[in-house]
Amino acid sequence: MKFSEQWLRQYVNPDWSTQELADALTMAGLEVESLESLAPAFSQVVVARIERVEAHPNADRLRVCHVDVGQADLAQIVCGAPNAAAGIMVACALPGAELPGGLQIKPVTMRGVQSAGMLCSAKELGLSQDHQGLMLLEEGLPLGQNLREALRLDDQQFLLKLTPNRPDCLGVRGIAREVAALSGASLAPRPVIEVQAEIADRLPVRIEAPDLCGRFCGRVIRGVNPKAQTPKWMKDRLERAGQRSISALVDISNYVMLELSRPTHVFDLDRIKGGLNVRWARRGERLKLLNGQTIELDEQVGVIADDQAIESLAGIMGGDATAVSDDTSNIYVEAAFWWPQAIAGRARRYNFSTDAGHRFERGVDAHTTASELDYLCALILEICGGQAGPLDDQVIALPERKPVQMRLERARKVSGIDLSPEEISTAFTRLGIGFRWLGCAEGIERAQDEVIEVEPPSYRFDLHIEEDLIEEVVRLWGFDRLPQRPPKASTLMREAPEASRSLLQVKTLIAARGYQEVINYSFVSSALDESVSGEKGIALLNPIASQLDVMRTSLVTGLIDSLRFNLNRKAERVRIFECGRVFHKQADAEADLLEVAGIRQPIKLALLAYGARYAEHWSDSKRLVDFFDLKGDLESVIGTDRFQCRKWVDSEKLPPCLHPKQSAVIEVAGKHAGWIGVLHPQLQQSLELSSAPVLAELAIWALTDKLMPSPAAPSKFPPVVRDLAFVVSQALASEELAAGLKRLGGTRLVNLTLFDEYRGKGLKDNEKSLAFRLRFQDTERTLEESEVQGLLQQMIEGMQSACDARLRS
Repeated sequence: MKFSEQWLRQYVNPDWSTQELADALTMAGLEVESLESLAPAFSQVVVARIERVEAHPNADRLRVCHVDVGQADLAQIVCGAPNAAAGIMVACALPGAELPGGLQIKPVTMRGVQSAGMLCSAKELGLSQDHQGLMLLEEGLPLGQNLREALRLDDQQFLLKLTPNRPDCLGVRGIAREVAALSGASLAPRPVIEVQAEIADRLPVRIEAPDLCGRFCGRVIRGVNPKAQTPKWMKDRLERAGQRSISALVDISNYVMLELSRPTHVFDLDRIKGGLNVRWARRGERLKLLNGQTIELDEQVGVIADDQAIESLAGIMGGDATAVSDDTSNIYVEAAFWWPQAIAGRARRYNFSTDAGHRFERGVDAHTTASELDYLCALILEICGGQAGPLDDQVIALPERKPVQMRLERARKVSGIDLSPEEISTAFTRLGIGFRWLGCAEGIERAQDEVIEVEPPSYRFDLHIEEDLIEEVVRLWGFDRLPQRPPKASTLMREAPEASRSLLQVKTLIAARGYQEVINYSFVSSALDESVSGEKGIALLNPIASQLDVMRTSLVTGLIDSLRFNLNRKAERVRIFECGRVFHKQADAEADLLEVAGIRQPIKLALLAYGARYAEHWSDSKRLVDFFDLKGDLESVIGTDRFQCRKWVDSEKLPPCLHPKQSAVIEVAGKHAGWIGVLHPQLQQSLELSSAPVLAELAIWALTDKLMPSPAAPSKFPPVVRDLAFVVSQALASEELAAGLKRLGGTRLVNLTLFDEYRGKGLKDNEKSLAFRLRFQDTERTLEESEVQGLLQQMIEGMQSACDARLRS
């Protein structure tokens, strides 16, 4: 809401400076978003008139003007403006004047002719960008008067950032009402105007949709002059509120809207066929609006129609067919109360918004519809002339405003202020809101549980519950006066679980490995997401962008987008991770996921490493990151005792984004947790990546769960170390052989290490030799050789039967 300070002070003029006024409005909840001077600083610029113009003797493009600046003698000023002519009123900067930008005006000689001043354009005064000629002033201004006084340029433009619950402040008078309540200054009374009917003409109006329109007022005015000039005071107020002058009839309607927050509409009466009908539109009907846009309507949009066509989009914008023009002589003026729920969102369906729709969808006072239409008609008759018909006022249904009660003790508790009944009564009195105290018949001294009952005014749509009333009292009391007290609450010292990590601890550990956290949209491209996970994502009904059309099924999709974003900005080494939810249609049950309408939303963590293994350094070989680098990072976070990678089995679905020979399943504590691998070459090529990034995605529990430490005393007895080398098939994984040896070795096998793998001479082409070092130890006694040999023989025989392994000779 934009308005000028001078306009506001016509209704209420508190003893505040401009800045104090802006601060008071902001602290009362009407945020002043900007405060701008109407004109930049300049001095000694006066109203003048050019009396005669002569050609310059030494310059073709210059002229010598003799100017009346309100002094005894005419001032001689050399001017090059193309519109300089005798008889025009202009702005003249006298010698000694200072213009915007620091320009000093002094008497000078121009091509041999003395010039005592400067005739100014609007651009030179900082009033507009027009520099085509001199700034022309209206006739009748006193010659020699200071231009700032003559044009009332010492004004400020306020721009309020209003919240949706305060539509009553979308008019200057509503803001004035607030200022009067805040300051205690008197509010100029609203003029009571009754337009006397001089003709009996009426336009029949039928209300078919009571859920669209609650009250409809209209009046016929004949014989108006559409070419009448809008008064300068009205033009100035409109322009300083951000509205350009169009024509007298349109300007008057806009002025009433800005002053009273009352949108109205003026129809060309002669273009209306028959009567008007207020109804919901029918599917397929079309309307050409005042902005030139033709829209197709349906049953969700309210309209005003005549007997042949749609003439207006109810509460939003009029139609082009009945718009007033220079040929208009008879008009029909309309003001109505449209239900907010019937207007809300309708203009946005057609990708535009209007000041009228902005107000009606928030709420306009229904009880003042007739009186404000009279005010509009009075202005039209005064400026454009004409004869008015009787007022047609149809009241169908008005908003019901129920009384709201507020407990004194509750107000004190919520606000933190020891409010007195006098302060509460004063606040509602200054706001002009009716109230009465309940439970006490006399005096101002009331009990602690006293209750005040408030009758919300018809223009306040935001007073419904007790907290709304408390807010009003505190606003008037002063938000800036609220005491700053630290909160008081009992706290408990909670024990930190040792068997789990917090999400912050997990992120800190990963960041310590050189990764940076990213946060991506949960909306991703369906094509890329399906190429990553092989699963179709959940489609969005109304995506924020065409390429973000599904919910992600894998965090890797966002990481790949982030990688490409960084590579396009010349990044060479990227280490990123993200933690968040993914979304699946399947209904598998997991302990850490949130079920919503059959959609699984497990929390995952994904990592991506790309580029060189280490940051650039003279001692590094610049080797690219590989599978084992990312595996090592995860092992360091999860722990080598719990972390394990294994091959994919036939029953498991390999994500299509992974290289089939350079990927693995991640198991943590023996449970499936996720996957790790190198990006598939085909996807790498389609994404135009110079090298393949290494990716991993796993369930969050795999990182938050951790082993409890189990202390054990070291053995006092010496260990026994033996080496065994087995010849096995090359298809057998070393981890399978190691797991079997650990199982057969029992508790006395305290350590097992693979220290050699051999393929070549002495072995078949499909065989390999795996050599293990075994460490046996007992905590109670020294192991005898026979016991160790018995364990070794048990291992040899067990592996021979389980894996067809034989000792290497």
